[in-house]
Amino acid sequence: MKQTLLQEKYPIYVAEIAKTETTYNTVDALVAYYKGKIAENPKVQFIDVFDHYAHTSKIGGPIVEGLKAAVDIIFCFGFAIPTPQMLAVRPRSIGIADMGDKYVISFMEAPMQPANEAMEAWTLALRDA
Repeated sequence: MKQTLLQEKYPIYVAEIAKTETTYNTVDALVAYYKGKIAENPKVQFIDVFDHYAHTSKIGGPIVEGLKAAVDIIFCFGFAIPTPQMLAVRPRSIGIADMGDKYVISFMEAPMQPANEAMEAWTLALRDA
């Protein structure tokens, strides 16, 4: 998993996982996996799954070549609301892109280290041992 800046301003984590490296062979299976991880933690609330590929296709927007599916799993780690401005960085989402031979899993760095640690652990555990 690598940390990088998207468009030189968004801190994100990205993992590229070859389909041969994981037992999860569909985007739906990956969504179910993440939903299970979210459900295991009583402080995390699942919100929804957004089919970004379907939306972008519907409006005729450009889609990177080779992309087969793209979804965002939306959830919240909101343990507290220390300021009203904290709402600007919530909820969280994990993006799953099916690029044919691999998945690209990404999420934006959270302002709370336990959330980053959990999302990173969930994602790294996708690779078969």
